[in-house]
Amino acid sequence: MHEYDKKWHSRIVMHDREEIYINGKWIKAYGKETIEVINPSTEEIIGSVPAGNKEDIDNAIKSAKEAFVTWSKSDIGDRIQILNALSASFKEREEELAQMITAEVGTPIGYSRTAMVGTPRVVARSYAKILETYNWEEEIRNSLIIKEPIGVCAFITPWNFPLHQIIGKVAPAIAAGCTMILKPSKEAPLSAFILAEIFDEIGLPKGVFNLVTGHGSEIGEYLARHVDVDMISFTGSTGAGIAVSHAAAESVKRVTLELGGKSANVALEDADPILVAKKAIQACHQNSGQTCSALTRLIIPKIMEEEICKLIVERNNSYIVGDPLDEKTRCGPMVSAKQQISVTKYIQTGIDEGAILISGGTGMPEGLSRGYYVKPTVFTNVTKDMTIWREEIFGPVLVIKTYENEEEALELANDSIYGLSGGVWSRNEERALEFAKNMKTGQISINGGFFNVSAPFGGFKASGNGRELGIPGLEEFLEIKSIQR
Repeated sequence: MHEYDKKWHSRIVMHDREEIYINGKWIKAYGKETIEVINPSTEEIIGSVPAGNKEDIDNAIKSAKEAFVTWSKSDIGDRIQILNALSASFKEREEELAQMITAEVGTPIGYSRTAMVGTPRVVARSYAKILETYNWEEEIRNSLIIKEPIGVCAFITPWNFPLHQIIGKVAPAIAAGCTMILKPSKEAPLSAFILAEIFDEIGLPKGVFNLVTGHGSEIGEYLARHVDVDMISFTGSTGAGIAVSHAAAESVKRVTLELGGKSANVALEDADPILVAKKAIQACHQNSGQTCSALTRLIIPKIMEEEICKLIVERNNSYIVGDPLDEKTRCGPMVSAKQQISVTKYIQTGIDEGAILISGGTGMPEGLSRGYYVKPTVFTNVTKDMTIWREEIFGPVLVIKTYENEEEALELANDSIYGLSGGVWSRNEERALEFAKNMKTGQISINGGFFNVSAPFGGFKASGNGRELGIPGLEEFLEIKSIQR
């Protein structure tokens, strides 16, 4: 561990938060319990947050409702200023945020800096840029079409990308003129408190952003049901998303859901096997496999099976697992003991159901005796009825299946209840594009195309509804009014 890392580590060993953020003030929660936050690489408690209750939610909603009266009519220039200031603050506090996220999630520090903090910084700035030219009114024949902020929004966010998933909701909500209540995950809530500090420092008007931590089973469902919440945006498991939808239906509020995935990565017969193998491991294992859009099903031509699998084993066996504060580490721990157990059970199930284990397996990675680690794992001889083919594992587990022709490859790619992400590999980009157009999923990369924060992100089928990022992400927070003249 570098000396600089040690300094930061020592600062966050114990990070107790005793107050929540409502109406521009840090206040004591009505809920008297606390939630402990555990560093998954050391299994040590690194802090705690208040377990807010329904009274805290009522207080936050009241604050957001009152603030909406003025913020909804705020000058666009003021919103642009806030978003740019937010982006600049992320840059200034990049290392603090990255180290915090690494401590609470176990994300390798390099990935924390680029994806966990760098991406939110760009997202905030992108919405400031969108606002510079966005058309809030347009004439269609004898009608004036007006776009207005939807109102008070509730955000329930996950632990795997704690800051990015928050900013993907908060930034467009601010841009739209909405007010909000955030309930972050109980596994990784600490970075959300830094965000609240930033909003306080840059002068976001009181009540626009409110932070309440707590248990989803208590305050999450209450948020979804609350009649004074106009919209709820949820990111998490498909099962939890369904529960949120049921709760929200009572008040007919808008619901956007970004849920699970079991995404396919397809190598066509003219693909470069070296590139496929290299990128397949990365696309599956990044963020230690704890990514809803991870490409966890690799579909390859039968004639290339031996070559690609040999390359993948080499890559997977050299994928460095260990201390997430070590710059060389590629795979950190699972976020919790529960998640470690879950992923390990999936690996054992794959073995029990007859898949061939070619790399990894059950048990702790070599050289590690503590932390919630699993071995990056690869299976071949996977069939469509196997659990590891059908269910989201949410860990560094890659399953490989072969095909005989391109029609079969497409059928296999679409053989999922999910449709969040995907990948296609071919030396012929037009051929890859034609294949991608037939995939039933919300986002597809061709030959490893880079993630674009200005493009909409969201899923088909059981992966959810609605879109985040870009102009479509902004418009999720708008109501449309038609005035005939």
